Amino acid sequence: MPLNRLLRWSPPALTVGCAVLLILIAFNRPIYLPTLGTAELHAFTTLFLSVVLEALPFMLLGVIVSALLQVFVSEQAIRSLAPRNPVLGSVFGALLGLLFPLCECGMIPVVRRLIRKGMPAYIGIVYILAGPIVNPIVFASTYTAFHAQPGILYGRMGLGFLVAFLIGLVLSRYMKANPLRTGHATHAHAHAHTHEHVHHSTSHSERPPLGARLASTLGHASEEFFDMGKYLIFGALLTALIQTGVDRSSLDAIASHEALSQLFMMAFAYFLSLCSTSDAFVAASFSHLFAAGPLLAFLVFGPMIDLKNTLMLFSAFRGRIVIAVVALTAALVFALSWLTGQLIT
Repeated sequence: MPLNRLLRWSPPALTVGCAVLLILIAFNRPIYLPTLGTAELHAFTTLFLSVVLEALPFMLLGVIVSALLQVFVSEQAIRSLAPRNPVLGSVFGALLGLLFPLCECGMIPVVRRLIRKGMPAYIGIVYILAGPIVNPIVFASTYTAFHAQPGILYGRMGLGFLVAFLIGLVLSRYMKANPLRTGHATHAHAHAHTHEHVHHSTSHSERPPLGARLASTLGHASEEFFDMGKYLIFGALLTALIQTGVDRSSLDAIASHEALSQLFMMAFAYFLSLCSTSDAFVAASFSHLFAAGPLLAFLVFGPMIDLKNTLMLFSAFRGRIVIAVVALTAALVFALSWLTGQLIT
């Protein structure tokens, strides 16, 4: 199928392109970009490397924590804590990332299994939305990137919780049927299969020896690091290209229009598909251009809904549910980030 071919070949092609770019920079070779002169090229290289190097430690920490949780924490431990009350369930799902800060690639297959075993579906969807934002690793990375703008930090955490909580209340009220796809759903992302396979091995009553679990942890972390790393590099590449290759007056025109700037940053976050442990550094590089509202829209919408997890959501959930969640998330993020931006400006 065309979609499967795209998912199969685009990550290797993207990885090769970014690797060539890094090699050219490392060996100080010229990069021929038609819209960049010498000064712009120097700015491009500096910005690209600064975003990557600032974000890598947090991304590494995130994949290590994710790997440890996948291998050593059973899904029954999460399922047994899920409340049945819709309000408490939405709060539980929105705060679950504080205890289990998994990446979104790992959340979707794990949540699908938990729903099949009896956890309310709306709690799982709330966790998918809020988990990439409301967790300690993302809090630390956002604080590092926006330590001079605490309003952005707390606005991101608060909006991540509020948007997911409100969606949980809506889903608990109107989503009556099982939202999962019937039959054996194929994975929209090869990395998701690895997450599910590794975590499934820890769900048996007899766990493998400690050495085998540590080896699985290292393998899981390394694979996730390289998988997420290409999105980080691609995001840094596009960020550097936009800021150095796009005419400054065009960006200023977008930034000066409240609605357009919010939509631009939401679309930018969607297509970049960055890991939430590193996207704050990309957003910080735009802080001199965009106001708090568009920055919050980028920081909240991207981790909740982006291109790669949209494909994964379609592979696990029914199409109507996915479309409804994406549309509701976009509307809430747009409205609430604009309102929050007005309050903290």
